[in-house]
Amino acid sequence: MYGGEVFVPKIPSMRVADLARAIAPQAKIDVIGIRPGEKLHEVLISEDEARTTVELPSMYVVQPAETLWFGREWEKRGTLLADDFRYASNTNTEWLSVAEISQIIAPIEQEYLTGKLQ
Repeated sequence: MYGGEVFVPKIPSMRVADLARAIAPQAKIDVIGIRPGEKLHEVLISEDEARTTVELPSMYVVQPAETLWFGREWEKRGTLLADDFRYASNTNTEWLSVAEISQIIAPIEQEYLTGKLQ
């Protein structure tokens, strides 16, 4: 870290309905639609931020505007993004399946069932 950066890990997206199916496979799911003020997708890097963002193998580094004057050290380690790049939950290329979500939450469910997690 050089100061002021924002580190955004490359992580898979998931659908809320898939999370519900992984947690309670037998539960009935009622789709009620979007509520006022509710977002459908999370934008982690906007087009405006892309101009100062560097891509590394496992993450993106959003450099602060001050790097224009004090150096752009991250650009020596990664690749600058295109100006129109956008990293959002709906444009992500990696998605978790219900089975993968189930694997992730299994240890947490086990702790809850044994009383170790309250």
